[in-house]
Amino acid sequence: MVLTPMQYKRFVWPHNPRSYTIRYERQVAVHKIPFGRYAMQDVGLTRRVMSGEGEFFGPKAYDTFKELASTFYEGGPGVLIHPVWQTAKAYFVQLALAQEPRRDYVRYTFTFWEDYDKYSQVLGEQAKAQTAQKPPAASPGGGKETEEVWYVVVRGDTLWGIAQRHGTTLGRLLELNPSIKNPNVVSVGQKVRVR
Repeated sequence: MVLTPMQYKRFVWPHNPRSYTIRYERQVAVHKIPFGRYAMQDVGLTRRVMSGEGEFFGPKAYDTFKELASTFYEGGPGVLIHPVWQTAKAYFVQLALAQEPRRDYVRYTFTFWEDYDKYSQVLGEQAKAQTAQKPPAASPGGGKETEEVWYVVVRGDTLWGIAQRHGTTLGRLLELNPSIKNPNVVSVGQKVRVR
């Protein structure tokens, strides 16, 4: 089987790295229950970490490594085309020599973190929606509408997710729910005011 060459931004590996791994991580919060044991809350997936090691060999091995290092120094995200994994937008976060380099042989390690830019897209859309929103309609009595709307937290919920589902912001939820001191902690069955 012939694999596609690995590529990041403009750098194309002359031969694919010898080994690579991909690590998926999920963040879980643990909360101590008074006079009890504990409760766990799934806070969601975190970045995918793609790492590995390889060698450059031949008369231009060290020059090839310097070219890879120049790509690392560029900073910012880029497209990572991998021979096995799906193509991803990623940050090049680590590049290291695994041993003292020679002109004809360089052994190195690397790490990429996948960029998940959906949040910035969603936040941008919400900001546009909020600037376009009209102020709340006045009630017949002349005051602002005071109808309260509450949501009951279910397993897997996050305050940010609740805000997104109800067309509001995390900041607004915290204003409506002053008893919530830590926006990263909500409990199953907890009532959250969403309007």
